[in-house]
Amino acid sequence: MYICICNGVTERDVRQAIDGGASNIRDLNRSLQVGSCCGKCVCLARDLLRTQSKSNANCSYVDATAC
Repeated sequence: MYICICNGVTERDVRQAIDGGASNIRDLNRSLQVGSCCGKCVCLARDLLRTQSKSNANCSYVDATAC
């Protein structure tokens, strides 16, 4: 699914950026240009930041297969 149509950024792109260390909209803007044009994508990107961060926090270092 496209998150940012203006810049052709997909959900996969955003998730990879988050896994790579992006932790806020500013980080996503720097790496993917999210929110740099019309700004309608910011809400979706912020939701992904929240859900992906929670998902990453629930991963156990003991059982890496659960992630």
